[in-house]
Amino acid sequence: MNLLKIDLQFFSGEKTEKATPRKRQEVREKGQVAKSADINAAVVMFIGFFVLLFSGQLYQEKVLRIFRQSFQEYMLLDLSVDTVHAVFLDILKQVVFIVGPIFLAVIAAGLVANFIQVGFLFTTEPLKMKLSKLDPIQGFKRLFSLRAIVELLKSILKIIIVGLVTFSVLWMQIDEILLLTYKSLRASLSSIGGLTVKMGLYASAALLFLAFLDYLYQRFDFEKSIRMSKQDIKDEYKKTEGDPLIKSKIKQKQREMAMRRMMQEVPKADVVITNPTHYAVALKYDEQKMDAPVVIAKGVDYVALKMKEMAKEHDIVTVENRPLARALYAQVEIGDAIPEEFFKAVAEILAYVYRLKNKI
Repeated sequence: MNLLKIDLQFFSGEKTEKATPRKRQEVREKGQVAKSADINAAVVMFIGFFVLLFSGQLYQEKVLRIFRQSFQEYMLLDLSVDTVHAVFLDILKQVVFIVGPIFLAVIAAGLVANFIQVGFLFTTEPLKMKLSKLDPIQGFKRLFSLRAIVELLKSILKIIIVGLVTFSVLWMQIDEILLLTYKSLRASLSSIGGLTVKMGLYASAALLFLAFLDYLYQRFDFEKSIRMSKQDIKDEYKKTEGDPLIKSKIKQKQREMAMRRMMQEVPKADVVITNPTHYAVALKYDEQKMDAPVVIAKGVDYVALKMKEMAKEHDIVTVENRPLARALYAQVEIGDAIPEEFFKAVAEILAYVYRLKNKI
C-alpha cells in the first residue's frame, strides 16, 4: 500500500518535496521571499517611540519655542508676501530639525528589519505589469481565499491586543490622567507626551511578539508554496545537468571523434606493439624533435584489432611483446613519452624495426 501511495504521488504530481536551491534562487530573483510586513511595521514603530523616549524633552522645548515665536514674534510682523515667506521657511526649518532624526531612525530601522529577514535583494520583477493580476475571477478567489481569512484574523487579533495593551497602560495611569486638570499647560503636555510614548512602546513590544509569530507563519506558508513534485525535481535536473540519454549520446560521439583522431595517427607510427590479441600500442620516435618515443595511439580488443589492421594497410611493423604492450597501455597516456624504465625494451624493438626498413 505504501509503495502504491508513493507511485500515485509521483504520477499525480503532488508537491511533497522541499524546494531545491535552484528553485529557491529563481523565486528569490522574482522577489518571492519569506517575509513578514508586520515585523517592519513593529520595528519602525518601536524605534520611533524609543527615540522619543530619550529625546522627548528636547523635542518638547523645540515645539514650545515654535509656539513662543509664533505668538511673540510672528504675530507682530507686518503681513506681506516677504514676511509670510520668511516665517514659513523659518518654521519649516525648525520642523525639519524636529522630525528629521525620527524620520532617519525609522528609515534605518525599516531597512535593517527588511535586511534581517531577506538579506540584500534588489529586483524589479514585482513592479512589472501583469495582465493576470487584473483578472476579476482570480481577484475574487484571492479575496475569499484561506490566506485572506488568515490575514483578516491576524488584523482582528492585532487590534484586540494593541487595544488591550494601551487600555491597560491608561488604566494603570488613571490617577495621573485625572490630575491633568490641576496641572499647568507645560506639565500637562509633558505628562501626555510621556503617557503616549509609554503606550507606544508597550504596543510596539506586543506587535513585535505577534510579528515574530507571523514571520514563522509566513515562512511556513512560503516553504509550502514553493514545494516541488518529484517530476519537477526530475525536470529541473534535466535542465541543469542535461538529459542522461542526450549526455550519453554526446559522450559516445566524443569517444567516436577521439577514436577517429587516434586512428588517423596510426599510419604515422614507427611500430605497433601488441599483446597479440587484446592490447595494441602505437609508438613514434623522431630523434630531431623528441627526447623519447611517444605513444600516439593505444587500444584494447576491438580497437586493438582495428589498429593492427590499419598498421597492416600502411605497412607499419607490428611487434608482439605481451608484458611491454600491457605495461605501456596501463602506464602511458596518448601523447606522452614513454618512461625511462621502458627505454631499453623499446630501443631494441625500434632497432629491429629500423633494420627491417634498412634505416641503419
